[in-house]
Amino acid sequence: MTDAQRIQQWLDEHRITEVECLIPDMAGQARGKIVPRHKYDPAVGLRLPEAVLTMTVTGDYPEKDYTSVADPDMQLRPDPATLRPVPWAKEPTAQIIHDCFSFDGKAVDLSPRNVLRRVLKLYENEGWKPIVAPEMEFYLVQVEPDEDIPLKAPVGRTRRSEAGMQSFSMDAINEYDDIFDVMYDWCEAEGIQLDTLIHEMGTAQMEINLDHGDPLPLADQVFLFKRTIREVAIRHQMYATFMAKPMQGQPGSAMHIHQSVVGLADGQNIFSRADGEASERFFHFIGGLQTYLPAAIAFFAPYVNSYRRLSRYTSAPINLSWGYDNRTCGLRVPHSAPQARRVENRLAGVDVNPYLALAASLACGYLGMKQGIKPTEPLSGSAYEQPHQLPRHLDDAVENLMRCAPLVELFGEHFIQTYAAIKDTEYREYFDVVSPWERRFLLLNV
Repeated sequence: MTDAQRIQQWLDEHRITEVECLIPDMAGQARGKIVPRHKYDPAVGLRLPEAVLTMTVTGDYPEKDYTSVADPDMQLRPDPATLRPVPWAKEPTAQIIHDCFSFDGKAVDLSPRNVLRRVLKLYENEGWKPIVAPEMEFYLVQVEPDEDIPLKAPVGRTRRSEAGMQSFSMDAINEYDDIFDVMYDWCEAEGIQLDTLIHEMGTAQMEINLDHGDPLPLADQVFLFKRTIREVAIRHQMYATFMAKPMQGQPGSAMHIHQSVVGLADGQNIFSRADGEASERFFHFIGGLQTYLPAAIAFFAPYVNSYRRLSRYTSAPINLSWGYDNRTCGLRVPHSAPQARRVENRLAGVDVNPYLALAASLACGYLGMKQGIKPTEPLSGSAYEQPHQLPRHLDDAVENLMRCAPLVELFGEHFIQTYAAIKDTEYREYFDVVSPWERRFLLLNV
């Protein structure tokens, strides 16, 4: 049975009437088409303008064309492994993520999903397979359609907002049981493998951990989870936000990435030697992260708001020191058995495109292993007492990315130029906005 036939069979068995055909764009938003079931042919796929992949988060485009001036279509081919129901739809509806190809059969290099596949192919060529586990933090907030009004914590079942910060509080989680009950039911229906739910440091800030596994399916699950929890929250008169720093005076929201690498032939963790001690590749992986993450930060902090999160004493890194079970470091090595030895990259905000963040983190580790880069000594003290090593603004981060020849070669020059142009367009649009702070303190005082 072909992939197309398996998809058709699933659609028939579930009496599907509509199909949501999705691709993740450069911001990680879902783009695509909704097609009546009787008109959807998975053997043929769909078409969508390639320019969709050059859109900014505001729906604008860079001044320069990074696709053909003819504005051509690309072919969308469904990935049968991503076929799922849409639990919140009134009619039986399916969603399926598609891959982007040109009509000569080549993978579109601007597709974030194809970018991650490109990095995974490098690992496969070495006989390796990365394993990842993302941890997503997000806030529940009151519905507020006016962007000029600061966000507020929502009201729970006691009809009161949280008092202060309630890290790891069970009662604070229980305030929103109605939301989380639906979230778990819908995620189970979609095959999103949720692991742990905790209350984070911020007011009504939560963290969801996903089971570890292959990077591409995990990136798909992050992409779909964001859609799901937003929908759950809206139906309970709240917003779920994945902004990196949505509220003043509150911690930012991260997407920590746990990473290890196993051998394709034997499934053994290459970060550990036969005697259980850490291997040279483990240290080289860390060395690659320390060397190349500063140039790749535009993938981990992709918006102007992202850099508000990366500040001292806020459970977010300001440098790439590494240490054993040290949460002040940008790179943390949790205590574990040899087979579970891994590195936690704490740099990424939860506002990232999951495909690009995973691709970038794994690419930096790959370069470290290939180049034999040695890391610094592990840090046992506070990394907040060390110098700030990361770019502080989006424009600086983009310039660093453009100058990093190994990352440009690995991701492809066309992709890097396009991504940089998108980020430059977003930054210029932000820079045109005069903030309330400027009006308050500068209007009559300077």
